[in-house]
Amino acid sequence: MRYDTGDTVIGRTPRAPDAPADPAADTIVPGRESRAPEPRRTEARSRAPRAESATPVYSFRIGGLKEPIALDRPARIGRRPSSPRILVGAPPRLVRVLSPQREVSATHLELRQTGTTVVVTDLRSTNGTVVLVPGSTPRKLLQGESVVVSPGTLVDIGDENIVQILPLDRRPS
Repeated sequence: MRYDTGDTVIGRTPRAPDAPADPAADTIVPGRESRAPEPRRTEARSRAPRAESATPVYSFRIGGLKEPIALDRPARIGRRPSSPRILVGAPPRLVRVLSPQREVSATHLELRQTGTTVVVTDLRSTNGTVVLVPGSTPRKLLQGESVVVSPGTLVDIGDENIVQILPLDRRPS
């Protein structure tokens, strides 16, 4: 069998002798051979600490636990929680809860801080997740459904495991 590779061009993009090497410019994408490479940005960047390092972090508490758990990275909650097969970003914090009646799925729920919001996601749990946002009626999430919640929200995952979303911790990290 013969493969036709006539449309694919792989090679080095010509650059000025004083230009820094750009590994992304070394491969030519088919159909874009005639386009000139975009100039590199060379403005000086400040070495001062960025504001993101002091981003306020939400936290949560489960049941009667005294210590809050920070949402500085995603948290996956369940009887035997596991990480996703494909990680994007920081690995999640795995939080194990007791479930004598086996109402809580192995990996039941994910909590994630996105900017200044908290997103609760049911991870296709068997017995469901009930979210109670302050001032509203309880809502059972569909399997795989996500919802943005506010501090004070209670999330019932079964077997008396209640997750409470706590306010922002504004102390610098």
